[in-house]
Amino acid sequence: MGLSESDDFWFPGRWIGGIALLIGPLLLLAGGLVRLPYDYFFPEQLRAFVSHPTQILVAYNLFLAGNILLFPAILTLIHRIGRTEPDWALWGGTFVMLGLFARTFHYGINHLAFQLVNVQGLTQATKAIADSYGAFHIVSVLSGTILFGWVILAIGAYRSRTLSLVRSFSLGLMSSLMLGVLKGSSPVSILALSGLCIALVPLGIDVLKTGSWPGTRNLMGWIALVVGLLAFMYFLGQAG
Repeated sequence: MGLSESDDFWFPGRWIGGIALLIGPLLLLAGGLVRLPYDYFFPEQLRAFVSHPTQILVAYNLFLAGNILLFPAILTLIHRIGRTEPDWALWGGTFVMLGLFARTFHYGINHLAFQLVNVQGLTQATKAIADSYGAFHIVSVLSGTILFGWVILAIGAYRSRTLSLVRSFSLGLMSSLMLGVLKGSSPVSILALSGLCIALVPLGIDVLKTGSWPGTRNLMGWIALVVGLLAFMYFLGQAG
């Protein structure tokens, strides 16, 4: 017996996409704000980790979690734009998604840098990062894509009437959020992240409102299942 097909199916779907649109930008903004008091460039980020390790780790993990949630969030935005402006959705979405992979890669290096501080001390960790800062890796090819991708996606969002002019412009501000290893926050980055919230959080609410809601018992069951899976995967990851 073949699998049934549905023309209504789309990935990641209303619930995952809507929640990601709602939460992802807020996590990014929260992470940016937590590390705002410290200088933007990498030596100062390592020094900030020495003096305020918990605050810096919270900031970087909030930002990384938000960046990961942008994966389903941007796919949902692409789906909306692609209904009437498929070319803008295709190119803007592709460029942004490639850039998200690049930013995630950089955050793996950030994690290693902080662990080097713990293991080898600030001086040796700073030297190791400085000496290897310009080393080639294939992900460096992707760094520029996200800068153009946000602008293309913003134009597509406006042309498709997915977002208003103000919210499309706010989305385009994300092109000013620089990529790289151990990049902190600046007023420009907070402006860009605030623009992302203005653009995507209301869209997340709109996506979640497009269908019926489950009953209270079913909703609580799904929440318990998701929390349980997250806890299981966390402990599995720690064991690995």
